[in-house]
Amino acid sequence: MNLTDPVADMLARIRNAIRARHQKVDVPASKLKLEIARILKEEGYISNFKPTEDEGHKVVRIYLKYDNNNDAAISNVERVSRPGCRVYVRRTEIPRVLGGMGINILTTPRGVMTGRQARKQGVGGEVLCEVW
Repeated sequence: MNLTDPVADMLARIRNAIRARHQKVDVPASKLKLEIARILKEEGYISNFKPTEDEGHKVVRIYLKYDNNNDAAISNVERVSRPGCRVYVRRTEIPRVLGGMGINILTTPRGVMTGRQARKQGVGGEVLCEVW
């Protein structure tokens, strides 16, 4: 199976797992996906993640987070930059997600970080996705 956009695949799997009320979801592993998972955990959108192996393939197991009413911490994830249409922003142009209620995840020359961190460090980059 050849994926042209592995990040979009990861986001779709998370979105589908949440809609189906799964506790966890497995995503084929990559350094970038581990970084995205790390940020989602730091920002409180998932309860945990761990790199593991499944039948010889490296996967990232993402443990989804729900509140007492069984509402997911993530209400939506959206891919912004796609292989066909990359979206790059300067540090001054980093968009706010839902007026600061959500986060965006950027790849910058200093690594993968949230839009807020990028703004603080004064770096721009490619906007991977938005989460709220």
